Amino acid sequence: MMIVITLPDISTEDRLLTQARAGDQIAIMEIYESYFSPVYQYLRMRVESRQEAEDIAGDVFLKFIEAVKGRNAPRHSLRGWLFKVARTELSKHYGKSKQFTTTTLDEWLPASGNTEPEVMFLRTLHTERARHALRMLAEEQQEVLILRFGQALSLQETADIMGKSVSAVKSLQFRAVNTLRKILGEMQEGLADG
Repeated sequence: MMIVITLPDISTEDRLLTQARAGDQIAIMEIYESYFSPVYQYLRMRVESRQEAEDIAGDVFLKFIEAVKGRNAPRHSLRGWLFKVARTELSKHYGKSKQFTTTTLDEWLPASGNTEPEVMFLRTLHTERARHALRMLAEEQQEVLILRFGQALSLQETADIMGKSVSAVKSLQFRAVNTLRKILGEMQEGLADG
């Protein structure tokens, strides 16, 4: 099963944020309903326990409710703010070196609808190679790929979340994709030789 995340468009996000800042409880609930799943999935990539990921995601939304009318409220990118808080909460729980989990990497990789044994076997091999290749990337490279492609965040949002400049995120993403290609290419060559 592949995780598919649908985030509200920017104009909807801006409207909801404005309404939430004005104290509109319906807007706050809509933000929760729209963003809980993407924030949870991001956390789930880093936490083995579903319950723990849910608890941390709940903490993110408690922080949002506490901050929405104050100085620390999101000003520009609601989703960027939420993911940055999620990353901070994750660091509080585990420190900065928490690796992406094997279970959730499986969820991130696309599934095939074909149930023929041969096809399923080949998919398992491809999934295992992809998982192994992703695990070989540096943690920041894993994270940039998850944020950019798994969560469909913009370069600016990813930069804000990771505490980097946009150019640093572009560079990190470029290196991650190239390293992933190289690793997968070497694996393919190894299979051809073996």
